[in-house]
Amino acid sequence: MKLAVVGGGSTYTPELIDGFARLRDTLPVEELVLVDPAADRLELVGGLARRIFAKQGHPGRIVTTSDLEAGVAGADAVLLQLRVGGQAARDQDETWPLECGCVGQETTGAGGLAKALRTVPVVLDIAERVRRTAPDAWIIDFTNPVGIVTRALLQAGHKAVGLCNVAIGFQRKFAALLDVTPGQVHLDHVGLNHLTWERGVRLGGPDGENVLPKLLAEHTDEIAADLHLPREVLDRLGVVPSYYLRYFYAHDEVVRELRTTPSRASQVAAMEKRLLEMYGDPALDEKPELLAKRGGAFYSEAAVALASSLLRGTGDVQVVNTYNNGTLPFLADDAVIEVPAVVDADGARPLPVAPLEPLFAGLVANVTAYEDLALEAALRGGRDRVFTALLSHPLIGQYEYAEALTDRLIAHNREHLAWA
Repeated sequence: MKLAVVGGGSTYTPELIDGFARLRDTLPVEELVLVDPAADRLELVGGLARRIFAKQGHPGRIVTTSDLEAGVAGADAVLLQLRVGGQAARDQDETWPLECGCVGQETTGAGGLAKALRTVPVVLDIAERVRRTAPDAWIIDFTNPVGIVTRALLQAGHKAVGLCNVAIGFQRKFAALLDVTPGQVHLDHVGLNHLTWERGVRLGGPDGENVLPKLLAEHTDEIAADLHLPREVLDRLGVVPSYYLRYFYAHDEVVRELRTTPSRASQVAAMEKRLLEMYGDPALDEKPELLAKRGGAFYSEAAVALASSLLRGTGDVQVVNTYNNGTLPFLADDAVIEVPAVVDADGARPLPVAPLEPLFAGLVANVTAYEDLALEAALRGGRDRVFTALLSHPLIGQYEYAEALTDRLIAHNREHLAWA
């Protein structure tokens, strides 16, 4: 079995390598290719990756290359983990929206649109090259904004599934609170990427006992603290929202915080510098503890499980991003949603979902409409399309803000926008 990781020079990658090494019985990788144009980073990451495999006794071969076609040729699955423009572009995404009083974040609001505009054309180009050199390969997308990028891939006819680590993070958190193994916890997870709610926590399987009321009764304060939301919000909702919902439920509070603290991108850039120094140490043969602060917790375990289900046809239930196909009846079939799905060699098929409460359905419908317009802007370009997408976003919604943000977005991203 051959896997390729495009963006393999990312400081995330040792987390992925550690998962491949630990879970080799689940996913027996014989060849793993790390593909990245940044040769200096790639060699540091590749060296550590080989040492991790060696320490854990993994027999697989790790190859590094800057040649995309050579790297993905004949692959069974290709994982995409890109950041077009790097942390410098992310820093801008998190900064200039604040000038208009709007949240600055890499996947939500105006910053999220900027990332989509930079990313979608690049991902589609990569996917076309994968199709030519590995026509049977599955594409697993971890590149944000996952919902929009996955829809672009599916719309272009690629064999693709989107992946996020939010659900597996909740699964692990709830399992620890309940003192059970993670495999016993199944989530009633529903919504869009980075816009989801846990409406049930079931033990033993998708039809098992719902222990969410017990969790909320006994651990609301701890869960609310993790989400940086008042416990009263969870009490009134009766569900556990993704931490990304704080950008919607406490938008102005978040803007005030972001205006007075260093951007997350600047913090991550400093962390990445230190991580790369550590990766260059020939004595290091495991992922360092610092990597846990980088983000992407449990990404490796989710990626291994998804790749295994797709390549081995196991029919496991996993939370993924895929076509709606009637699951949420108020959305178009080709909307991309994030829900539990049966995953096998034919792809992902969402499980039935109980009707979504109006409070949640309204926001899902609004953000889906925005994602439609965002993808149109990413595919076709043009200032008017950018403005329309921004105006439609529930965190913006005023024409003066949309006009000002459009100008700033284009000015800060001109080098990445072929039409600008």
